[in-house]
Amino acid sequence: MPFVTVQIGKGHSIEKKRKLVQAVTDALVSALGTKPEWITVHIDEFERDNWAVGGVLHSDKHTGRHEETGR
Repeated sequence: MPFVTVQIGKGHSIEKKRKLVQAVTDALVSALGTKPEWITVHIDEFERDNWAVGGVLHSDKHTGRHEETGR
């Protein structure tokens, strides 16, 4: 029973999360030959203020880049 944790920044829509977990599930079914119902995908969302690359917080670097606009 595969258990996968995907870490993403907060701000993605529920529809994007649905697509993400389906894509991860499909990839594991293909790679491992397992049944979809045996796969667990956990989405761990983090605040962009808690993530930095090169000494710069992601929230400072990419303001609004991944925020959902409601469109």
